[in-house]
Amino acid sequence: MSITRDDLEAKARQLVGTVEETKESAKQTSIVVGLVVVGVIAAAFFYGRRRARRDRTLVEVYKV
Repeated sequence: MSITRDDLEAKARQLVGTVEETKESAKQTSIVVGLVVVGVIAAAFFYGRRRARRDRTLVEVYKV
């Protein structure tokens, strides 16, 4: 049993195809995760702003 050049080329093409599929899948997953993170940060920011407006503390300073 010997390994020919065609066998090596076929295996290399198979590996490249698998890597490309994995890369595309990871790219799509990272985009979704990024959007979720941005959404959570934006929601926390706006919730904090709303709460800060509602619970505003008034401090008066008098000069004697």
